[in-house]
Amino acid sequence: MSAAAINKATALMDTNIYDDLHKQHKFRQKTILADKSLTKDEKTKAIRIINEGYDRQKILHNYGERRICENCKQECIAITYCEYCIRNYLKAKFSNWTSGNNDIDNLIQKCQTEMLVPNMVVEWIPYNNLQNIKYLTKGGCSEIYTAYWIGGRYKEWNSREQQLKRGRRLKVILKKLKNVENANQSWLEEAKSHLTISNKWSDILQCYGLTQDPVSGDYMLVMNKMDIDLRNYLQQNHNQLI
Repeated sequence: MSAAAINKATALMDTNIYDDLHKQHKFRQKTILADKSLTKDEKTKAIRIINEGYDRQKILHNYGERRICENCKQECIAITYCEYCIRNYLKAKFSNWTSGNNDIDNLIQKCQTEMLVPNMVVEWIPYNNLQNIKYLTKGGCSEIYTAYWIGGRYKEWNSREQQLKRGRRLKVILKKLKNVENANQSWLEEAKSHLTISNKWSDILQCYGLTQDPVSGDYMLVMNKMDIDLRNYLQQNHNQLI
């Protein structure tokens, strides 16, 4: 219902009048709050969703007024959280995990220090946090599996406790890749494309991070979904998206 309300508000918007990010956000807010078909809870949920999207766009484009965070005292752009507090929280945990490969560690750490919203944090995901791993199909040169991620992804930032909170168990897709030690540079570039684009453009691709099969040593992308044309899309739009 919340998604329908947001889509309705967007459809009613005249972009010739509401011609910037701030005006469009205010119009969506006003339209949703005035929608008599929505309950109070539905309005609250819809407003939360568009606020998160607004924050993401502001940080991505470095747009809008800044405020002083009460905790870290930095000038942040987001209104529903502080992007610097979350990045500092993630940085403090760098020593708690490693993939065993410096290139992968550096890639994930870079994504985390550039994160935009709490529910789009790229991670190193321990293999033992994945359950019910089942072979699905073969796509291109990769084997594809389904699995359940215990605990799931980060869902939101708790400003009172100053920590990220996870959601619930999440069904994911695993894309098996060649062992990094034996792979050429093109594999690393593909992994970089997946993680970096997901960090900024989750509507195109949401890749939660990487894991490693302890038996074969193969690294695997942990993803929300697969697109049959994704490889071609990334190749054609690599420079624009990175």
